[in-house]
Amino acid sequence: MEAVLAKYENQINVFSEYLEDLPDTDEPVWILGECYNAKTEKTELLSDVHSRLWFTYRKKFSPIGGTGPSSDAGWGCMLRCGQMILAQALVCSQLGRAWRWKADAGQPEEYQRILQCFLDRKDSCYSIHQMAQMGVGEGKSVGEWYGPNTVAQVLKKLALFDDWNSLAVYVSMDNTVVIEDIKQACSNTHGNRATTCPLSQSQLLSDWRPLLLVIPLRMGINHINPVYIQALKECFKMPQSCGVLGGKPNLAYYFIGFVGEELIYLDPHTTQSALESEAGSGVDDLTYHCLRSPRRMKITNLDPSVALGFFCKSEEDFDGWCNLVQQEIQLKRNLRMFELVENHPSHWPPFVPPSKPDVQTTGAGNSIRKTKNFEGFFKCSHKNHQAL
Repeated sequence: MEAVLAKYENQINVFSEYLEDLPDTDEPVWILGECYNAKTEKTELLSDVHSRLWFTYRKKFSPIGGTGPSSDAGWGCMLRCGQMILAQALVCSQLGRAWRWKADAGQPEEYQRILQCFLDRKDSCYSIHQMAQMGVGEGKSVGEWYGPNTVAQVLKKLALFDDWNSLAVYVSMDNTVVIEDIKQACSNTHGNRATTCPLSQSQLLSDWRPLLLVIPLRMGINHINPVYIQALKECFKMPQSCGVLGGKPNLAYYFIGFVGEELIYLDPHTTQSALESEAGSGVDDLTYHCLRSPRRMKITNLDPSVALGFFCKSEEDFDGWCNLVQQEIQLKRNLRMFELVENHPSHWPPFVPPSKPDVQTTGAGNSIRKTKNFEGFFKCSHKNHQAL
């Protein structure tokens, strides 16, 4: 197995064509809604990039489903990118966009709790185990490669079991974002969110649940249509930006910004050993932050299948995002990336906010527990595991 993984990673290094060092340019560098000067603010820029949670391939974790793979090398890159976009939303929700990670400093309790959610254990609510098994319900065998839309659907379902964050994940369909549906999904009063953990004081005072909005798109046929490039850049400028899932065919990256005509991304294609950690204990988090210079690739090399991510902590944030989309994407472009409409289209089926199945959970970092009605969900399919 080790030889297979080493061979795979060598192939990744040959074909990734990444650019390591930040360019010496006067052009602004945009990272998830923040603007930097690469010449005068390089330290601040790198601190921002290094603070993002970085999830990579791991090996030597407990077998998925008990008898499945113990490494996700070669197939889990989009799942890892999905973890990164979700982790960014949780960090913004719990710590704020301005929070910065420091390797030699103690980390807030909220940070440790967020990281616990993603550890490579079957009882972590956003672990590779939970994501791979939830993907079975989306028609993906454990060990099969995912696209951006599929991983977004998995995140939407898993978020229903995370009572601590109480995050609403809305995945648009048919390139259309429906304001009415999102406001219904984010309302704490729509009655379908029965939780086993008490809501925080801020949640009790607000009728809005924090929103991770994911917009799957296809911006071309075989290559990205140049007409969409400027609109894609505008998305990274928005303060609500939570990054973009995409990459090249069968190579997923988590895009966090751009400079000039190049996208900046975090690359999950590094295999590290899974960490041993008891639930509730601190995590040695150094391997969860990419401390080298961020990688870059030409925008024109981007595969047209992507998923845009945005985080709106409040209804005011969402309203502000809607205004930015109308001004910067809809009114300025003849060919729009996506549509933003006020009301639910009459020819669509009625919108029903997603609700949690009748299973038990004890909050963030804990597993979805089996019940009689949910037994079949956890059965893994292994037909794609032979190479691993």
